Parts: sequence; C-alpha cells; structure tokens
Amino acid sequence: MELIPSIDLMGGQVVRLHRGRFDDAVFYSMDALELARTWSGLGARSLHVVDLDGARSGRRENADTIARVVENTTLAVQVGGGIRDDESLEAVYASGAERAVSGSALAEDPLRAGRWVKQYGPGRLVAALDVRSGSEPEVLTRGWVRESGRSLWELLDLLLDQGYRWFLCTDVDRDGMLSGPNTDLYAECVRRAPQASFIASGGVSRADDLEALADTGVAAAVSGKALLEGRISAEEAERCWRGE
Repeated sequence: MELIPSIDLMGGQVVRLHRGRFDDAVFYSMDALELARTWSGLGARSLHVVDLDGARSGRRENADTIARVVENTTLAVQVGGGIRDDESLEAVYASGAERAVSGSALAEDPLRAGRWVKQYGPGRLVAALDVRSGSEPEVLTRGWVRESGRSLWELLDLLLDQGYRWFLCTDVDRDGMLSGPNTDLYAECVRRAPQASFIASGGVSRADDLEALADTGVAAAVSGKALLEGRISAEEAERCWRGE
C-alpha cells in the first residue's frame, strides 16, 4: 500500500479542516512547495493536493500554487477541488498533474462521468466518494455541504459500469480528526469492487493506522494532518516510502 501525503489549500496557504468545516480551518506556516519537496526527499512518489476554495466555489482558485508544486517537484500529483466541467479538467492536465480527482461532477452528471473516462482513460481520473458513514453511507458533494441523494454503493456501481477504476473514499466525519480510519468501510469497498483501486482518506493518526489500512486491501492511503503535525514521524514516513 502506498502512503500519499496530502496538501489542502485555501488562499494559497496550507490548511487542514475538521470534518470538512470551512469555518474551522487550521492554517500552517509552511510553504506548499517546500512541504512537497520535503516529502519527496523522504521518498514519497505521489502527492494529493486539494483546492478547498475550488471545492466550495466550483472554480479552480489555487491553480497557481498547484502549478508551482507540479512544475518544481518530481512527484506524481493528483489534484482535486473545483473540477466540475471540461475546462477545469483540461486545465488540471495542462498544469502537468498526473491525475484529476472529481466528485461532485461525477455524482451529479453520470453522462459526463462516462464521457470523461472514455476521453482520458481510467488511469488519469480518480472518482471522489466523500461519504458520511452509517448503515447506508451517503455521498456528499459541493465541498461536503450538499447531500447527493445517492448511496456510496449506488454511485460506486454506476461509476464502475462507466469504466472508473480509481476511487478516493473519504469518511468525512473522521477527516482531520486523527480518530483512526474507518477500516470497515474500506474493507467493504474492496470486497464489493475487487477490480478497483481504492485510496483511503480520513482519520489516519499514526503509523499503526497505515498497517490496519493495508490489511483492508486498499491500494493507497492519504494522510495530511498526521504528517503535518508529526503524528507520523519523518522516520516512519521514510520507512514506509522506502518500503522498509
């Protein structure tokens, strides 16, 4: 399983939210590019970057900061936030990003979802499944503030039928909370769709959580706050990235 470090951006600054609440953002003093270079130097191969302003507004608002990271590191960068139409998707690829992450556009317009995966291929698109967990996990959209009316399993089946194979599944109630990942949720995702590659997100608080996630069968795990605040130490992250 790959550990993918995450950078969330608001106004060009590195931030973390608690459960996706924009009014509860914690701002960090480190520069996004320097942070990405630090992780790259420790052995990270990929980077997850989210334009939080874009996720809320539907427009790419941190494009310059993201482009600076893409252009000045060797990391394979996947970008999410505000990718809701053809123009914004094309702009992400034009910036040099390896993969684009989209949730709202896919949940709200399955026809567009199918067209995108046919045009760009399943290896360059990641479908974001942002869920509030429960007996029937529900997908949220528009920066996690709107209910989609679709269950996780309904949308997963729909996107699999369209040809999607990469999925970023976030338990929004655990995001930024350092409360431990929802391993039952990710194990069920893998059980239902063994042909897909899942990226787990939300709740990672320590290195042991990564081992628990690896046991679920997910392909990768995203960590932001735990890495930023040293809950997963540089030494632990480096061992993970070096395959030790």
